[in-house]
Amino acid sequence: MINVRTDLAVEANEDYKKVHKREIDGVIINEEEGESAKITEVKITNQEGSVKLGKPIGNYITIDMPELTMYDGEIMDDVSEIVGKYIRKLVDMDSEKTGLVVGLGNRQVTPDALGPKVTDSIMVTRHLKEVMPEAIDDDVRPVCTIAPGVLGITGIETVEIIKALVEKIHPDFVICIDALASRKIQRVNRSIQISDTGISPGAGVGNHRLEINENSLGVKVIAIGVPTVVHAATIANDSIDLVIDNLASYANKDSEFYKLLTKIDKEEKSILIKEILNPFIGDLIVTPKEVDYVIDSLAKIIAVGINIAIQPNLDLEEINKFTN
Repeated sequence: MINVRTDLAVEANEDYKKVHKREIDGVIINEEEGESAKITEVKITNQEGSVKLGKPIGNYITIDMPELTMYDGEIMDDVSEIVGKYIRKLVDMDSEKTGLVVGLGNRQVTPDALGPKVTDSIMVTRHLKEVMPEAIDDDVRPVCTIAPGVLGITGIETVEIIKALVEKIHPDFVICIDALASRKIQRVNRSIQISDTGISPGAGVGNHRLEINENSLGVKVIAIGVPTVVHAATIANDSIDLVIDNLASYANKDSEFYKLLTKIDKEEKSILIKEILNPFIGDLIVTPKEVDYVIDSLAKIIAVGINIAIQPNLDLEEINKFTN
């Protein structure tokens, strides 16, 4: 497995191919370049692919957004449509089915507040369908939501809270939203991953909790995540790679110096950087300075995408009226 930490299946696959110079048996990749985003589908079909990527068997869809998406309302709406499209692709949403949307993370920590902020803009209808069915259209599907907090605040494993809710209200599917970690700076706050394999709360910061998936809950689980942080060791590693590549481009290809640069084992270098940095900064993670605004925008994109997926009979204008 690749040593650098990432929650994105597309990055794990890219890094494996970079190191081993070959494709992985049991991993199928499809890419589509759209006007508003690039979509990469990673399908892990067998145990070999699962082990080599370090991800469960299943489907992983990564939506890479343009750099200035958060400042363009039209592109945000386009990305929301894409999110809704691929959620529907992964789970059957019959009009009679009830959905539970779960916002994972700590609302008090901005880079980890994505999940709770998404739940604030979800079109919640389950209570209306039950207590005043005559006031709501039959085409509107029952949806409920919760932001259960984190273990350090509640003292309860998140999966225990969700499982208790599932046993009580019997949803047909669960959608979980959480912050992730990337190994590439350019993907921080610019990629959305949608998968049907569940999620491990806290994984983005290396704090693994009990997994939330179909095995643990007994219902279909869709996981949506955005890398909001990157590890400091990753930044150092990428910076040194740029320096090495730049020096190599200017060096004489017949010189000993060039041969030395090209023989550097980047995997071993990555491990060495972690060992050097750890006594001084520990497992430090970094997030961009404009994270407050970006998290709000990302939460809106994902929430609208979920609303579009669950309520296909309503248009974007109707959904926005309901949630604003």
